[in-house]
Amino acid sequence: MKTLDRRPASPWRRSALAALAGALPVLAYPAPALWWWAYVALVPWLLLARSAPTGRRALYDGWSGGFGFMLALHHWLLPSLNVFTLVIAALLGVLWAPWAWLARRYLAAGAGASRGRVVVALLVLPSAWLAVELVRSWQGLGGPWGMLGSTQWQVAPALRLASIGGVWLLSFLVVAVNVAAAVLVAVPSSRAPAVAGLVATAAATSAAWVWAPRPGSDGSTRIAVVQPGVIDGVDRRFDREEQLTRRLAGQDVDLVVWGESSVGYDLAARPDLAGRLAALSRTTGADILVNVDARRSDRPGIYKSSVLVGPQGPTGDRYDKMRLVPFGEYIPARSLLGWATSVGKAAGEDRRRGTEQVVMHAGPGLRIGPMVCFETAFPDMSRHLADDGADVLVAQSSTSSFQHSWAPAQHASLGALRAAETGRPFVHATLTGVSAVYDASGRRLGSWVGTDASSTAVFEVPLAHGVTPYVRFGDWPVHVSLLVLVALGLTEGARALRPRRSAPGPLAPPARTVRESPARPGR
Repeated sequence: MKTLDRRPASPWRRSALAALAGALPVLAYPAPALWWWAYVALVPWLLLARSAPTGRRALYDGWSGGFGFMLALHHWLLPSLNVFTLVIAALLGVLWAPWAWLARRYLAAGAGASRGRVVVALLVLPSAWLAVELVRSWQGLGGPWGMLGSTQWQVAPALRLASIGGVWLLSFLVVAVNVAAAVLVAVPSSRAPAVAGLVATAAATSAAWVWAPRPGSDGSTRIAVVQPGVIDGVDRRFDREEQLTRRLAGQDVDLVVWGESSVGYDLAARPDLAGRLAALSRTTGADILVNVDARRSDRPGIYKSSVLVGPQGPTGDRYDKMRLVPFGEYIPARSLLGWATSVGKAAGEDRRRGTEQVVMHAGPGLRIGPMVCFETAFPDMSRHLADDGADVLVAQSSTSSFQHSWAPAQHASLGALRAAETGRPFVHATLTGVSAVYDASGRRLGSWVGTDASSTAVFEVPLAHGVTPYVRFGDWPVHVSLLVLVALGLTEGARALRPRRSAPGPLAPPARTVRESPARPGR
């Protein structure tokens, strides 16, 4: 009888398992919003990378897990980009390959993860994760949508930490907790540093809760959000927005905000529409912030622009969207990737970019910092607006293409983080939901205006003053993480270059003395 050889698991099966493990964190994001799941969601992925038989296999585990993470996080893009969604997920998944290699390097089962290596892992693995988030935060790679720390948007202590180090600090701590949990599960002999890491995280959170400066109260303002719902045709949409805005008459609002692409014509070319908006401003007694998605009459190209309209018409305050959605509003390297328009709903013509952020004066003494849609995912944009003196951050969005997916809730949740980071209230107004408003600490004001609503909502928004540590010091957790990785690289490089002493060879046996036999006398 022939004995069957035990063969290692199929590489493809292991890659599929890694992709599944990488997809698990998506349950912590809205709509599921299982925020607590984020603190253990990476453990299966870490344990798989730790068990990789070789460093090369760990790289594949990281790539496969990154593919699963990106695909699960952006699964709602499939109806629009079709197969191109898989291509994007595969390309971005490569970013996690070094992260998984480091997990094997410092937590490997074969060599046994010593306490010293666990301590290093608690610093290096979160730092490497932040490096991945930094790279993919580049607009051309899709931007920082779905940063791991953004899962904590409704957790008050986490929002306090965000005011110190932004969403970056939250990502770092969430990954550190996952690493500690993986050690507790798989490396019993090195539990002490893992427990110490958990205690340090809890202590840092408690200290932030007690000592981090809170925004100072500075009166309030009444802001109305107009959400028309899903309506085909720019003219019909404008009519519905006009009808809803008239209902705000007599409600003593200070600002009315319409969603992204709420006006489909350049107002300079359509004085009739500008006149109707001015009339609405007089009726409500408030300036109206609209969003024009149209070809401009004063320069070539299509722009998405936040335009403030007062009782006399456009006030002259205008912000042109700077960071565009890849494939949705432009196609990167169109000459190479232009075929995406044939397989999905990619942009047929690239939108043009604005050049600078703008703080607008809306009514007496109210300064607003507008952003458009995708830009709310970028922490630096809201930080710069707060630093430039904005009293309220205002985002105009649509997400109508993804109405029945997780995207609207994920997008609305970002406002809580941007508010907590900057210490400024945040208004998220959309065409089709979800619209939401947050105070300066990131706490939600009132209820979300859901995707099934066609209505207005008025919010009493408390104003705040003061500067958060994050606005003052910026993305310092990223800088610290990069220093950790540089120090690691220098240490490993020095160790590799250090001359090794050759081991002494076996002693040579003593030379045997050959004695010559005395010559026999001849006979």
